[in-house]
Amino acid sequence: MKKRHLLGQHFLVSESVAKSIVDSAAITKKDTVLEIGTGRGILIPYLCQVAKKVISVEKDRELYSKALEKFSNFPNLTLKHGDGFKMNLDFSIFVSNLPYSESRNAIEWLAQKEFSHGIIMVQKEFAEKLFARSGSKNHKAITVLVSHCTEIKHLMNVKKSVFSPPPKVDSVILKLTKRHQISKDIIKIVNKLFSYRRKTLHNVAKQFGILIDSNKRFEELTNGEIINLAKQISKN
Repeated sequence: MKKRHLLGQHFLVSESVAKSIVDSAAITKKDTVLEIGTGRGILIPYLCQVAKKVISVEKDRELYSKALEKFSNFPNLTLKHGDGFKMNLDFSIFVSNLPYSESRNAIEWLAQKEFSHGIIMVQKEFAEKLFARSGSKNHKAITVLVSHCTEIKHLMNVKKSVFSPPPKVDSVILKLTKRHQISKDIIKIVNKLFSYRRKTLHNVAKQFGILIDSNKRFEELTNGEIINLAKQISKN
């Protein structure tokens, strides 16, 4: 169990929360659902009941092996072992109770993908970064990426008591409806830009070999302005 703690794995044990996650995804028999982080498979029966196809990916070999045994009777389920964020998988809906350590990876990966919408569970503190306003302490590169690429909606709070082992903080279930798709290059630039957040726009642009005549500070830019700046840099 200690190893799972280190990996940020806190398994959802509440069937009612699992059902709420799947219900809020509004899955139809036309949809291919991707879950990254099979865990103990609490979402699988609910997902397989409503989807055309379910692909569930698990990095932990022991958990993957147990899932193979436990869910062998679901004909529309494909279980995969490995890092889902390094796989090129087609899906229309993303549903996942991610290990906390994978939340950022998930957002950056989803930003590059074409899909309809996703339901994810993340740590409350991480959710606060996703909703942060420009210029605030919590405003990060991940805030810019999620706000540009998706329409983000808070669905429900989840108490730590519904996990085993219980995490130190509560969780939040979010809906991400896809708006724009961006490249890995733009994501890297946005992340790099935030290391210059206190500098003026003129000085930030100079770091990337472009000229912008402005004394406005980078941290004063809106999310859209940051994305446009990253696109300008990528063309240079």
